[in-house]
Amino acid sequence: MIVVEGLHFSYDGREILRGVDLTFGGEILALVGPNGSGKTTLAKHLNGLLKPVRGRVLVDGMDTRRHTVAELSRKVGYVFQNPEHMFFEETVFDEVAFGPKNLGIRGEELEERVRWALQAVGLEGFEERTPYSLSGGEKQRLAIACVLAMKPKYLILDEPTSGLDGKAEKSVVRTIRTLREEGHGVLLITHDMDLVLELAERVVLLFNGRELFEGSVEEFFELELEEYSLELPELLELAKGLGAGFVRSVEELMEVLG
Repeated sequence: MIVVEGLHFSYDGREILRGVDLTFGGEILALVGPNGSGKTTLAKHLNGLLKPVRGRVLVDGMDTRRHTVAELSRKVGYVFQNPEHMFFEETVFDEVAFGPKNLGIRGEELEERVRWALQAVGLEGFEERTPYSLSGGEKQRLAIACVLAMKPKYLILDEPTSGLDGKAEKSVVRTIRTLREEGHGVLLITHDMDLVLELAERVVLLFNGRELFEGSVEEFFELELEEYSLELPELLELAKGLGAGFVRSVEELMEVLG
């Protein structure tokens, strides 16, 4: 379990997080809010990239102020919004192997980890490709594989479907579902309300550095989202217009309508 207690953080004299409390376990949690609300700043506290000014963050009981990023990376993996910022090796295999190598893993165990991670994201057979030759969706999945190879318990995905076409987005969504089924906790930082509707089990809304809402997906979509520069998914707009209530898929809407 990741526990955030009374988290405050300031940068250049400006308070960015203002007493945030949060718990996160083996689930898909959507972290949403307008630009500048503190989402990425909060997420970077969960693996020690940033340290609290006040309050604390505990990762399975480990206080992030007392542990290095390297130590915490065994627990929490972070996939950044632009996956190319994570790449610097010449082949997909070497890219995925980089993290485990830094943990001292070698030989057969290293190869098994790389192949397992690539299989988990549907990139088996890509081992000898150069990362920069991949499509946008493939790069996103490779970035996830690089983090997976470290075998973290929790994964943070920052805007994982941003800029992807429909086919690539569906592939990433399948990967996230697989991670959840395999027992990983997944934190989604996203502006994509369709992604929240499709995948999230719980939602946290940040606004001006404060947690304004924490609850179920259904409760979240009852809020006046336009106040926070967020939009209701088209599916819910349609369901609302048809008097169908809350649904999470086209199939569910069809069932409700008979």
